[in-house]
Amino acid sequence: MLRKIDAPQTSDTPADDEGTPVSVKIRERVQAARKRFNANDNIAEFIQPGELEALLDEVEGKMKGVLDSLVIDVEHDHNTDNTARRVAKMYLNEVFRGRYVPAPSLTEFPNAEHLNELMIVGPITVRSACSHHFCPIIGQLWIGVMPNEHTNVIGLSKYARLAEWIMGRPQIQEEAVVQLADLIQEKTQPDGLALVMEAEHFCMSWRGVKETGSKMINSVMRGVFLKDPNLRREFLSLLPRNR
Repeated sequence: MLRKIDAPQTSDTPADDEGTPVSVKIRERVQAARKRFNANDNIAEFIQPGELEALLDEVEGKMKGVLDSLVIDVEHDHNTDNTARRVAKMYLNEVFRGRYVPAPSLTEFPNAEHLNELMIVGPITVRSACSHHFCPIIGQLWIGVMPNEHTNVIGLSKYARLAEWIMGRPQIQEEAVVQLADLIQEKTQPDGLALVMEAEHFCMSWRGVKETGSKMINSVMRGVFLKDPNLRREFLSLLPRNR
């Protein structure tokens, strides 16, 4: 008598078993679509309704295991009572929310007056965590836009919303500023785009060399900001000196 042997599940086979962790189900959808799911990628399109709540429960359980491995008596220590739940909520609903929710909707206006003068938005506060140590990254961002008659004009608050969405993931500052520039370029289609980000990295001040006050500054220049040195100097000269 032949026994039926179930085919092994591959990364292209969705995990629909009721006992399968929700993280596995989401991961296998991403892999089946042959998409990347690095720390600073957004995976919202692969999360089904109700799964974020289930993922929260799963992360809480894993976080309890971390506390146990740190030899913390969570059964009797009043300070760490419910810490695992709080950390899970912090990661999924707050500091890494940009991985799990779609991009914010934008209010767009036509450039009816054919504006083509330099516009600068900032400073915008940026908050993230480095993907190396999950230590905070806190800083400021300035965005320069040179519109044209076809540029989509978006509300000023939307620049902050887009920055929050990109930074709300485990990030590397050099990659974050490029991701944000790509997103704004796609949404607005300006003649030129310039970004300057300045941030303190707690993985440098809280641990390691413990160097306080040291900051990282980087920039991205696109379009006319890259081609026209006078425009680039004008943008940089208008940024606050005491940043």
